[in-house]
Amino acid sequence: MADSSRSQESRGLNREQLTELLGWLKPLQQALSLEVETGFNNLQGRQQRFDGFLVHQLAAPPPLPYPPGVEARLQRLHQGFVGYEELPESGRRRLVTDTRQWLHELRLRLEPSAPMAPPRLRLATATASAPRRELGLDSPLTQLQGVGPKLAGRLAAIGLLLVRDLLKHYPRDHVDYATRRRIEALVVGETATIVATIRRCNGFVSPRNPNLSILELQLQDPTGRIKVTRFLAGKRFSSPAYLKGQQRLYPQGATVAVSGLIKEGPYGATFQDPLIEVLESSNAEVRSRNIGRLMPVYGLTEGVAADRFRQLIDQVLPLARAWPDPLNQTERRDWSLVSLPEAFQGLHAPDDPSQLDQARRRLVFDEFLLLQLGLLRRRRTLSQRPCPQLELIRRGDGLVGKFLASLPFAFTAAQERVFGEIEADLQRSQPMARLVQGDVGSGKTVVAIAALLSTISSGWQGALMAPTEVLAEQHHRNLCRWLPPLHVTVELLTGATPKTKRRQLLDDLANGSLKVLVGTHALLEDPVVFSRLGLVVVDEQHRFGVHQRDRLLNKGLQPHLLTMTATPIPRTLALSLHGDLDVSQIDELPPGRTPIRTAMLTAAQRSQAYELIREEVARGQRAYVVLPLVEESEKLELRSAVEVHAELASEVFPELTLGLLHGRLNSADKQSVLRDFADGRSQVLVSTTVVEVGVDVPEASVMVIDHAERFGLAQLHQLRGRVGRGAAASHCLLINGSSNPLARQRLDVLVCSNDGFEIAEMDLRLRGPGQVLGTRQSGLPDLALASLADDGAVLEDARAAAQQLMEQDPDLSAHQVLLALLEEQQRRLSGAAPLN
Repeated sequence: MADSSRSQESRGLNREQLTELLGWLKPLQQALSLEVETGFNNLQGRQQRFDGFLVHQLAAPPPLPYPPGVEARLQRLHQGFVGYEELPESGRRRLVTDTRQWLHELRLRLEPSAPMAPPRLRLATATASAPRRELGLDSPLTQLQGVGPKLAGRLAAIGLLLVRDLLKHYPRDHVDYATRRRIEALVVGETATIVATIRRCNGFVSPRNPNLSILELQLQDPTGRIKVTRFLAGKRFSSPAYLKGQQRLYPQGATVAVSGLIKEGPYGATFQDPLIEVLESSNAEVRSRNIGRLMPVYGLTEGVAADRFRQLIDQVLPLARAWPDPLNQTERRDWSLVSLPEAFQGLHAPDDPSQLDQARRRLVFDEFLLLQLGLLRRRRTLSQRPCPQLELIRRGDGLVGKFLASLPFAFTAAQERVFGEIEADLQRSQPMARLVQGDVGSGKTVVAIAALLSTISSGWQGALMAPTEVLAEQHHRNLCRWLPPLHVTVELLTGATPKTKRRQLLDDLANGSLKVLVGTHALLEDPVVFSRLGLVVVDEQHRFGVHQRDRLLNKGLQPHLLTMTATPIPRTLALSLHGDLDVSQIDELPPGRTPIRTAMLTAAQRSQAYELIREEVARGQRAYVVLPLVEESEKLELRSAVEVHAELASEVFPELTLGLLHGRLNSADKQSVLRDFADGRSQVLVSTTVVEVGVDVPEASVMVIDHAERFGLAQLHQLRGRVGRGAAASHCLLINGSSNPLARQRLDVLVCSNDGFEIAEMDLRLRGPGQVLGTRQSGLPDLALASLADDGAVLEDARAAAQQLMEQDPDLSAHQVLLALLEEQQRRLSGAAPLN
């Protein structure tokens, strides 16, 4: 790498050199941006991890005339990424941020300072002072007035590098300073603006802190008086000259507007951290950037003051006019949307609540529109692939008829309806893509078995994939109960399957003699090859990402897809996660299920739960005790499964046999523990949430959940569904270890309702989609502004708009901006960083 003189640096690179530089920089910046967005997890690309790609790229920059010091800096960054995997998150964050910022600065130093001119003219002007670059959406923030290296570094730490980043850094809230009140009408706890006259202004240094200055204004309006205080921290504010200057800003008799949150002070109502602005007269209309308006509140980092940040936003807001709008004027009118520049203006600097609402609706609409277009395009792609042609035999004949006749119960009306929808799908020329939702115990599994038998009757194979070995083994046992009597072969494939057994199993699968394969993620492995894969059943759908499903689907001729979940999903979340699937709902429990009595106890009332367990076991029943941790945590004061098992076995229930189940046990030990509990050799099962799915014990009538406040509502509801499967009355006791009233409010939802969908809606509202389902794993993009809990109506509008766009312009050839945004989103979701 050759260094050059300062004169070369000032001229910048020629066009060919600049193209070469940008070709090297662009994939680097893309990889760094993706790493930020995925939480500094050392993203796995197509062929290598993020750190490997950075090491390779930084070691091979293009041979250009670099300024002095660049080579040494590149070597230091290269060495930093060699050890990236061992760094803590804070170290990774710092290294990535520093690298992004420095690469931007390098580009600035090497770009020509003016548009490319003919060589002779460029030489003639080389010594002239470089003109200020015109600001654009892709201008670095260092080109903004007042942004030096220090502030730029702090902004880069929260991912703000370019002008467009500032515009997309949406306010997290708005404070309403538009309410103008008289002094006597101020209400503690509200935000308001007053216009008053200055009676006196004092400035002095705090007697307790020499670096803290205090400015006190005595104000008066026709209704009363108020004292307003501003605190100025820092040595430079403590000089007598500075304080005198401040006092001159607020002369006696001047009219001021004051805005802020009203709090109770020692002398009555006052303002907390007020904004103060001098007006020309008391009758003047209050018009300023902050006073008397809706003021945006941003999520910032240490060292970036809110007022300073708003000034930067003011600088870049006019540039929003250059932001390309993905929707044309007709579409915006049809869908009642403001333009994109209007939306940026209305969100960052709204004149009134109506403008803010319109701006927010437009930006939320765009987020949902991209999400829905991605799902609909995926559905369109899947529907265009060839699928297995099934010749379904009438239900009364063949395997399905024999299976239904062998069941000790009849399908409920809901099961009949859903199975009818599945049968109709299987006879179409397009591959089925259907999600079956149903509460724990609603009978999803037998419907899935009937679907598998329909497929096998037509000469095809089936696969059933579950997220855990425990659940896969549970499904395998159920299938072994029903399928071998019908002469249908079924096997289990997990990470614990012995090599010899695995080899035979894979041979039988490839030659078609094995009809149904059950497994975990092991089904995704390359050696697993089906002869004629006709139907894939995925249980606990939300635990699998879209791309994991695709890997299994690609093993066949585009098999039909049936997914199941016992976690009820609110409509907004279902549309966002599964908009590429048809949704069926088994909304009826089989007859004979007894209602589960749910109660909440405090930690001090834990003995009551143990007494109930003792009583139920004496009646021949069994009980679960579920805890959030396997072993005691030094950081969290929580009882662990191991600790509680030991305590219960030795002190509380010495006369009973207790089992212990957690995720660190190997598969054989898990099965042994579960079998002992199911067969009655143990009466109490102490477990972590690994028991959440896959255990069906009709004799279990008590579910005690310790530290219930640590669980989500939907998860608690699913745990509760482990009991109440027999004829005995069943109980779920939630032990709340928190004094937080919000925790109690959440658990009260479960006490008062047995409706899984109602509970899921509340869980979504209280915790958000990322906590409910695991956003990234489920293929849901980050939503910067939209809320799945609050913006359901906008989501419905955006879905209708997406369907209309796909009908009128399926390839989006007339919507190039929208197409580019969509492809960028899909790239981010797939994690396909440019790692070559």
